Amino acid sequence: MRTAIIIPARYGSTRLPGKALLKSTGKYLIQHVYERACLARRARYVIVATDDPRIAAAVESFGGNCVMTRNDHTSGTDRIAEVAQDLDVDLIVNLQGDEPEVDPDALDLLPEMLDRDSDADVATLATPIANADDWHNPNHVKVVCDAQGRALYFSRSPIPFVRDDRPNFGARPARFLRHVGLYAYRREFLLHLAEMPPSPLEQAEKLEQLRWLDQGVRIQLGVVRHAPCGVDTLEEYESFVRRLRRHPLARAAA
Repeated sequence: MRTAIIIPARYGSTRLPGKALLKSTGKYLIQHVYERACLARRARYVIVATDDPRIAAAVESFGGNCVMTRNDHTSGTDRIAEVAQDLDVDLIVNLQGDEPEVDPDALDLLPEMLDRDSDADVATLATPIANADDWHNPNHVKVVCDAQGRALYFSRSPIPFVRDDRPNFGARPARFLRHVGLYAYRREFLLHLAEMPPSPLEQAEKLEQLRWLDQGVRIQLGVVRHAPCGVDTLEEYESFVRRLRRHPLARAAA
């Protein structure tokens, strides 16, 4: 299926304003993300979606493809939906603009999952949880799925709850999964997302995926070995710079 990767990027990040334009490595942060996306074999288009002319100028300076969007969007999903309206594609991959170490193979896996499951409207990823601290951390969203690999529920709480024993984080296949915030949408579904009203579960957990499940949307879940390290703070950016200097990025297997 024809696939586009759209990277929503804004300047006004709460914890690290202007992070898309950080350049300690000699490349903009948004350039690292864009170049990783371009390594995905399934992508017909890679597009940065932004409402900020500074980010647009940076993308154009390294030869990237950028589309200016309205400045009143409340989420990155709304921003990519605006761009998707004018694209002749079947699937849209939503890649956040602060994921410079994203695995291109994971970006290819998302549309492949929708190819295999014609009834699913969304595909997303998870990675095995290795320890109790991550399982209990409310900032790490957990997910459980059914025997067909479709998501049953997402939560900030530790799920599934183990009543009679201790969690076995080394079990295979993995039962304790941390959600990885990468998505692929069927284009028509993405264009109708804004029409879905917020659900009580979504409002309680502050997780948009629960709105979709509440509406009966089928979400196909893929499991990868590692989650990319996103950049939300200056400390995380500096850690990325140190890692990059030690080990230049290469294509990794999902």
